[in-house]
Amino acid sequence: MKFSELQLNDQVLEALDAMRFDECTPIQEKSIPIILEGRDLIAVAQTGTGKTAAYLLPVLDKLSEGKHLEDSINCIIMAPTRELAQQIDQQMEGFAYFMPASSVAVYGGSDGILFEQQKRGLVLGADVVIATPGRLLAHLSLGYVDLSRVTYFILDEADRMLDMGFYDDIMQIAKFLPKERQTIMFSATMPAKIQQLANKILNNPAEVKLAVSKPAEKIVQAAYVCYENQKLGIIRSLFAEKTPERVIVFASSKIKVKEVAKALKQMKLNVGEMHSDLEQAQREEVMYEFKAGRVNILVATDIVARGIDIDDIRLVINYDVPHDSEDYVHRIGRTARANNDGVALTFVSEKEQTNFGYIEKFLEKTIYKIPVPEELGEAPEYNPRLSGGGRKKGGHSNNERKKVNRNGRNNKGNPRFQNPQIKAAK
Repeated sequence: MKFSELQLNDQVLEALDAMRFDECTPIQEKSIPIILEGRDLIAVAQTGTGKTAAYLLPVLDKLSEGKHLEDSINCIIMAPTRELAQQIDQQMEGFAYFMPASSVAVYGGSDGILFEQQKRGLVLGADVVIATPGRLLAHLSLGYVDLSRVTYFILDEADRMLDMGFYDDIMQIAKFLPKERQTIMFSATMPAKIQQLANKILNNPAEVKLAVSKPAEKIVQAAYVCYENQKLGIIRSLFAEKTPERVIVFASSKIKVKEVAKALKQMKLNVGEMHSDLEQAQREEVMYEFKAGRVNILVATDIVARGIDIDDIRLVINYDVPHDSEDYVHRIGRTARANNDGVALTFVSEKEQTNFGYIEKFLEKTIYKIPVPEELGEAPEYNPRLSGGGRKKGGHSNNERKKVNRNGRNNKGNPRFQNPQIKAAK
């Protein structure tokens, strides 16, 4: 569908034409008409599907009608990180080029001048305020921000905000808003905690859910079937000869991230860690160091699986199997971007085999299993117990695995990537 078919006004269409936006993405096609109707909305879509435009365009369309009060804050957009708030603000500038809509981005930082600039924008009444929860609350607590005229309350990457511990902040901000408003929530996944938040702040919302797309074909996927206590040894083996640059290691919890990061540092590897216990400034510093190449291995929870804007990540390691297929796709989607190759390796312990089996079922493919290095001992058999199915293709019996371990090795004792693409990408 073309944007011209969505009944957006001429000023918005003119901006889209200038930016050479012609065809809607699926999330835009489904969400924009609902938002134009004035209904609350909860939309589930992956990062990179065009969801920012899906909520900005209809809101700008409504603001351009001139029915909203001047010198008041008419729209609040919540974002989990400073980086995403900046990106939304940049898109806002482009879409609003031909209309008199103002915006201010409100996020944390150590610059006192920046705080004063944000204060001025909030006091004067920007049409659209794009804010991280903590910094907006800081301004609200000082008593000069009036949110009583807000018509649109938008939460972008809501699941990520909850992962980062912002639930209470969001609920606190919602108390400053009028009950008569339109609330729009975008999330990459729909866990129970998102449903709980939606029930509290949305009113009879429409729902849009796009199917999770499969990972890009150029991502080479492989797995190690191993015992939990073999996982660090596999990493040690992988990085024995050369430490690849731009590696993300995903772990299931912040406690596990801290443990893995500590162990990798003891291996003399250049490691940073990212989890919800870090302050915003600390997270920004870690990401800056990672982007600059001064940290080449980032150990992280899923809070960075979405929204990380680095194109040359060559290797993603799932230290723990993700909870579901959506998380798996988001994690490994950090690699093989901007026409680069990339490798995604997953460590599958005995307890995680069923989850991994369901991921393979979703992918409709058997992921190649790399033999565990011989010096780490014998590995378990791969036999995920899926409901309605027996043994999964691609598993090895103990005898078969011993045979593969003997034959799948080079003279230095490292696992040989039998798939030539994996070897090349490594």
